[in-house]
Amino acid sequence: MTTTPPPIPTISVRQNEIPGLSAAYRINTYPVAVRSWRETEAGGFADPDKFPLTWTVYFMVDGQWAQLLSARGLRREWSSLDRLEKWLRALGFRYFWIRNDIEPADVIETASGLTLK
Repeated sequence: MTTTPPPIPTISVRQNEIPGLSAAYRINTYPVAVRSWRETEAGGFADPDKFPLTWTVYFMVDGQWAQLLSARGLRREWSSLDRLEKWLRALGFRYFWIRNDIEPADVIETASGLTLK
């Protein structure tokens, strides 16, 4: 099984810049929702001891992967992939890729006898 290398962001964009970048066709491919270790520390769902993993999103902007920052300049994180999907759809993105290199996938036995991970 071959996999594509993970996107590695080399630049950052703020979430309020996404509509303008999209309108100017500077976002070059589908966004990638990436499973990651929590960086933002706060109360509630952002408690890294209770919920150490989160979702973030990368955009290909002008040919470079960009990490998304909040208005406060911190990495934008979502506790739920469903919530991230709603945010992306509200911005007009109907498709996105999902990348999870942290959590192991369940083993699935297919009818042809292949084991998928």
